[in-house]
Amino acid sequence: MLLSGKVAVVTGGGRGIGRAIALKFAEEGAAVVIAARTESQIKAVVQEIRNSGGRAAAFIADVAEEKHCEQLIFTAEVQFGRVDILVNNAGEYGPVKPVEEITPAEWDRVIAVHLRGAYLLTRMVLPGMYLRASGVILNISSLSAKSAFGWGSPYAAAKAGMLGLTRVAAAEAARKGVRVNAICPGPVTETKMSKDLGNTLAKRLGIPPEKQLAGFLETVLQGRGQTANEIAAAALFLCSDQASAITGQSLNVDGGAAFY
Repeated sequence: MLLSGKVAVVTGGGRGIGRAIALKFAEEGAAVVIAARTESQIKAVVQEIRNSGGRAAAFIADVAEEKHCEQLIFTAEVQFGRVDILVNNAGEYGPVKPVEEITPAEWDRVIAVHLRGAYLLTRMVLPGMYLRASGVILNISSLSAKSAFGWGSPYAAAKAGMLGLTRVAAAEAARKGVRVNAICPGPVTETKMSKDLGNTLAKRLGIPPEKQLAGFLETVLQGRGQTANEIAAAALFLCSDQASAITGQSLNVDGGAAFY
């Protein structure tokens, strides 16, 4: 198993991409601490893992809050001894509006959940990783960090910021045995966030949701959305020793939508 004996923290792990990553990591031998705001969802994922013979724990957390992040890492270290892998996946799309209609509070919330949360958890796990000269941090960014889509500036800015954090943290950590990378998923059309976003965009455009989705997928080389399991497979690779020479990178898992 690729992650045998490892301990992973996965934020936003109650559904969608985070859930798929948590299940994949547990299947490959990792003990997984799953964090999110919705208790019922993370407990359900933990039960799935335990039913399959894996090790997992749930922790209710809003990663925008420093105290929640501290308690999450403390809990992981107490229960499983350390944190070998951190996956910063928690997030929300936020307001679907043009820049001039977005309030500062709406902007701050999206930046906090994505970028501040990733920063807080990264700074908390790095000392232990440096001490052991081993560790992996994976930031789940987005195609929105690289391509321009209207009515989502806070999300795009937060996800682009995560790429900057990825590169700088990788530069600082590389000689200390720690790797830091990012994944930029394309449209994972099965997730609640993707469906909600599509419905909102369709309403603003005055077209049926099916037409909005079909038009967007036409811009992707493969002509389809990605699945949460496809993102999880990439995450497993980047967090395993198979990717031991890869750091500071952002990997597009987008069916051919962006090329840098």
